[in-house]
Amino acid sequence: MIRAAFVVAALLGALVACGPGVKGGPTMSSKINKPQTETAEAAESPVVSHAILAREPVANQTTVKHILVGWADLAEAYQGHQDQRAAKRTKVEAEAAVKDIVTRLAANEDFDALMKEFSEDAGSTASGKPFIVKPDAGLVIEFRQLSLRLNVGEYGVCQSDYGFHIIKRLE
Repeated sequence: MIRAAFVVAALLGALVACGPGVKGGPTMSSKINKPQTETAEAAESPVVSHAILAREPVANQTTVKHILVGWADLAEAYQGHQDQRAAKRTKVEAEAAVKDIVTRLAANEDFDALMKEFSEDAGSTASGKPFIVKPDAGLVIEFRQLSLRLNVGEYGVCQSDYGFHIIKRLE
């Protein structure tokens, strides 16, 4: 009986030590070292495509391009390599920029041209190459989740630790 109580106590202690919120440990959102300052409001940004994200995935693999729009509070995630436009912008200003880009996309402006003008992801902007997205791709989870729920030709917005991603599915 004493041994069983000891085992239960040890297991509970291990769960507390390894559970969500421990620096370096996983959280319920599958992120590591997620900032504890994130609020429900941050997760519910009006520019995020909640209806698309609520769908079941429509593909196991997609090809997408994206426009990244960040803001100053995310500088730590960039480890000193944040785009200067983002470094000068608030989250509210980033949301306004995303709304403007989405409005321009709705008016049939060219995604590639808007990507070159506005995206803060230097790698994909310079190369123009699309991403192949699979459930296990080495991309942030929010990017994968949205990409696999988009229909061909459709675009949507998600939010990650790097900012807002306006993603368009190519195939």
